[in-house]
Amino acid sequence: MKNYTITVNGTVYDVTVEEGGAGSAPVRTAAPKAAPKAAPAAEAPAPAAAGAGSVEVTASVPGKVFKVEASVGQAVKSGDPIVILEAMKMEIPVVAPEDGTVAGINVSVGDAVESGDVLATMN
Repeated sequence: MKNYTITVNGTVYDVTVEEGGAGSAPVRTAAPKAAPKAAPAAEAPAPAAAGAGSVEVTASVPGKVFKVEASVGQAVKSGDPIVILEAMKMEIPVVAPEDGTVAGINVSVGDAVESGDVLATMN
């Protein structure tokens, strides 16, 4: 018998698997137990480059910041990439919604973001 602990959608199961002989199917038993509480993540200070522009550039999908293409003070045209997100093994550019200047970058490479999170601001 082998014991495993498996987490499915936040529910933790203790699973026991019996190893049978040739041609016999293993027997599985599972009993849910309370999932351990994760330690609260320490609030990381916002990057120093974050500014307060009037136009927000937001994430269209949840993912991870793969690359920051623009820098604070850089003039950009509508459609220029500001940040590249990685989601479902694809690189998704987040582009400037209009012509302007990047006022602040609110994320760093490796940050996890949700859909609608503000990645940068522009003037």
